[in-house]
Amino acid sequence: MGAAVVTPYALTVDAGIGDLLDADRLLHRMAAELDLPEDTFGCTHLVRDDRPRVAVSLSLPSRPLPDTLRERLAGYGAVSPGLPDEVGRAVLYPGVSALTGTMTVGELVERSAIARVTVLGTPEPPGPDTRVVTRDHVRPQWRRDELVLAATPAMGGALVPFEAPDPTPCCADH
Repeated sequence: MGAAVVTPYALTVDAGIGDLLDADRLLHRMAAELDLPEDTFGCTHLVRDDRPRVAVSLSLPSRPLPDTLRERLAGYGAVSPGLPDEVGRAVLYPGVSALTGTMTVGELVERSAIARVTVLGTPEPPGPDTRVVTRDHVRPQWRRDELVLAATPAMGGALVPFEAPDPTPCCADH
């Protein structure tokens, strides 16, 4: 699975999932069924080996996950300690439920665990008053121990998260 990051605060579940949307659904299902704490981080990780797939991880920022969680997670797939890598794509994180509609970069950072926003193709960060149209789908990634949202320019000087909520599959009409 690559360079695992072993920490008492994280567990990885490999359910053999083939795409990101299914991994997102699994994380949301886990959050609902396992009644995970609000400060849980749930991330997706691309596994690049002889059987490419998407694994998910659950972690808490400063305390171990409950001992009973490992047993309960076994019902979803193979469970291992730590993180598969350091660059997970966050689906569950503190404040994610508040990131709906249109808000400013400053509000987005203030209301969630996202540390900063970058704009693809530009060297400078957006100003705190720059509007972000969230499309109710905000998937930041871990970069150097902080959550960073990649965004792209949109109409009217606003930004949108780089990842679309309903991506068009490659070669969909073939």
